[in-house]
Amino acid sequence: VSLHKPEIKLESLKEDIKDFLKTSGWEKKLQNAVYSELNVFPSPCHPAAPPEHMKEPLAYMRKAQGSWEKRILKSLNSMCTELSIPLAQKRPVSEQKELLNKWNEMGTDEPDLSLFRPVYAPKDFLEVLMNLRNPNYENGEQPSFRSHLGLIQVPLKVKDIPELKEDFSELGLNIGQLGIDDSAQVPPELFENEHVRVGQKVLAEQDSAAAQQYVRQGCPTALRADLWALILNISNQPEDILYYEQLKSNVIQHDLLVDSLIYKDVKLTASNDDYYFVFEDYLYQVLLCFSRDTSVLDHFTYSSATPPKSYIRGKLGMEEYAVFYPPNGVIPFHGFSMYVAPLCFLYHEPSKLYQIFREMYVRFFFRLHSISSHPSGIVSLCLLFETLLQTHLPQLFYHLREIGAQPLRISFKWMVRAFSGYLATDQLLLLWDRILGYNSLEILAVLAAAVFAFRAVNLMEVTSLAAAEAVLADLSTLKVMPLLQIFLFATVT
Repeated sequence: VSLHKPEIKLESLKEDIKDFLKTSGWEKKLQNAVYSELNVFPSPCHPAAPPEHMKEPLAYMRKAQGSWEKRILKSLNSMCTELSIPLAQKRPVSEQKELLNKWNEMGTDEPDLSLFRPVYAPKDFLEVLMNLRNPNYENGEQPSFRSHLGLIQVPLKVKDIPELKEDFSELGLNIGQLGIDDSAQVPPELFENEHVRVGQKVLAEQDSAAAQQYVRQGCPTALRADLWALILNISNQPEDILYYEQLKSNVIQHDLLVDSLIYKDVKLTASNDDYYFVFEDYLYQVLLCFSRDTSVLDHFTYSSATPPKSYIRGKLGMEEYAVFYPPNGVIPFHGFSMYVAPLCFLYHEPSKLYQIFREMYVRFFFRLHSISSHPSGIVSLCLLFETLLQTHLPQLFYHLREIGAQPLRISFKWMVRAFSGYLATDQLLLLWDRILGYNSLEILAVLAAAVFAFRAVNLMEVTSLAAAEAVLADLSTLKVMPLLQIFLFATVT
C-alpha cells in the first residue's frame, strides 16, 4: 500500500524502505528474529559436509544416540503390548466433553496409573553415557586422556577454569550481581535500583541482544517474564494464541499413550514438590499440548536425536504409512515435567507459558537428554563437571571414587533437570537467567562442581555412596551466585 503513495520515488526506494522499517518498528522485529535464529541454529558446516553432520559430526555419537532411541522405543512398545493400549486413539465424544469441561482442573482427575512406568529415568541414561567410547581411541594410548578417572570416557574438549572465567566474566567478583547480598564493592540496593532502571530501558528498546547481555547479571523479579520473552523472541500474537487453541483441540480429540506418561510424571515429581504442586493443572495443559506440536520437529535438524516413527497397524516398515510418534517427536522421561514447572511462576497465561517452554526446550533442554558432542550437550557437561572436580579438588575426587561414590552419580540428576526441583525457585531462576544470558548450559556443570566444593569438608568424611548422597540430599538452602563466583573467581588456579 505504502509503495503506491505518490511521494515514494523509485530512485530512493531503498532508503525509503529503511526509513519505513525504522519508523514502523519493524526494523527491531527483524533484528530480533535474525538474532533468535543465530542463537538457535548451529553455524554453517563446511559445504562438503554431509547433512548428518548438522545433527552431530561424530559418527560414534550418532550411532550411540540411535541405539539409545531404539531402547526407548522398545520400552514404549512393550508397555503398549503389556497393557494392550494403542499408541493413539480417538476419544469418545462423551470423554471429549468431559475433558473440555475440566481442562483447568485436570489435577483433580485420578486415573489409575499404577501400571504405567516412566520409559526411562536419568540413571538409566547415565549408564548409557558411561559406556560411550570413541573407537579410534581404543588402541592408541593417549596419556592425557587416560588420566581422566571419571565415569565419562570419551575425549571431548571441555573448558578449564581460565577459559570459563573469560566466558563468564560478567560473574566476576567486582561486578554487580543480582543474587549476591553482601558484595563489598557496591551496596546491593544501589546496584539493584540502577539495574532495574537499565532493565526497564532494555525492555523499552525491545532489543533481544541487549536483553540477553543484560540478564547475565541477573533479572529483577518484576522484569524477568518480559525480559525472557524478549530474549526468546516470544510476543504472544493472536495467531500464537490460535495455534495453542488448535493444539488444545487435538488433545481433546485424541488420546495418546504418552498422555498417561505425562500424568504419571507430574504425579511423581511436581505434585510432590513444595514449590510446584500448585501448578499441576498448568503442567498438564502445557505438556499435553507440547506432545501434539509438530513444529517441535524442526529442532531435529540440529539435534543429534531423530523423532521416533510409528506405523499404521498392519503396515509396519512401509514408509508411506509412517507417522512421527508422539507428533512432536519427544518421548517424555522421568522428571520431564520439571522443565516446565519453574516457568509457571513467571507466566500465568497458558499460551504464553506454552510458547516460552517450547522455545526453552528447542534451544536448551533437548540437549540434556540426547547424546552429542555439543559443548552444551549432557556428555560435555558431565565431562566438564568431572574434569573441574578432578583438577581443582583432586583429594575429594579420589576419596569419593575410592569409596565407590563417583561424584557424577550424584550430580547427574541435577544437570539433566537443569537443577529444577533441587534449588529453591528464586535461586533456580537466577541460574536460568545465566543460561539465557550466555546461551549455554555449561554453567550447570560449573554449579554442580561448586556444590561439591562447598560441601567438600563433609564429603571428605563419608565412607559410602549413600552417605555422600545424604550430605548432598538438600540443595534448597544454597545460594547459587556466591557459589559460582567463589568457585570460578576465588579458586586458586
